[in-house]
Amino acid sequence: MISFVGAGPGAPDLITLRGRDRLAAADVVIWASSLVPEAVLDHVRAGATVHDSKSMTLEDVLDVYAAHPDAAVVRLHSGDPSVYGAIQEQIDWCISQGRDFEIVPGVSSLGAAAAALGRELTIPRVAQSVVLTRLAGRTAASMPPRETVAAFAAVGPTLAVFLSASRPAELQKELLAVGSAYGPDTPAAVVVRASWPDEQVVRTTVGQLAGAIRATGARTTVLVLVGPALAGSAERSHLYSPGFAHGFRRRSLPGTTTGRPA
Repeated sequence: MISFVGAGPGAPDLITLRGRDRLAAADVVIWASSLVPEAVLDHVRAGATVHDSKSMTLEDVLDVYAAHPDAAVVRLHSGDPSVYGAIQEQIDWCISQGRDFEIVPGVSSLGAAAAALGRELTIPRVAQSVVLTRLAGRTAASMPPRETVAAFAAVGPTLAVFLSASRPAELQKELLAVGSAYGPDTPAAVVVRASWPDEQVVRTTVGQLAGAIRATGARTTVLVLVGPALAGSAERSHLYSPGFAHGFRRRSLPGTTTGRPA
């Protein structure tokens, strides 16, 4: 079995219990030291073979899979493997080779970054959508033409921009492009290595974003969040309002109780 395991955002106790158990039972582990802290490998049993994929190609990784047809293999990906994990090409190989595989979800750096900021990303009447995207950069050919940062900025959701810290001026320019719903004073945040021991959290605005990114000195493991929801404060949501009924609770008027009769 090949298990594609989400390592979580960094802190070794933010891996899921299932992910931890897969690591503990693995015969072979492939991980990226550039993206996953070494402390996560504390869950790996003594005697397991560990490969660092930092300098490996896809073919190198597939060769490891092919060399261990009967082993319990863990491919450890940062965050959640379904987000910028490049696992689909590996899944395609598993299917073509008749290899059993599974995906073990992980905590995304998006959730860890929001936790570090102490913010909810969806606020009633402010932002009810979260968009995960990136700048095109060297991989522009892989970006659908309608999925630019500027195009999403025109909508104005809470925007989570991955893999883009090396081009801070370009990112700020796209966020403030003509037609953008964001302005120079729109809240933004730069979170570097969310949940790692050396985590950095910088609260800023879109107008000051490029400088804030540069000031961190980081170019990788950086997540940029943008949108009015980051300002905090919110109207009361319907979810727990006594005047809002749903399948598990009846609507109640002020001064009444919703408790069950004894």
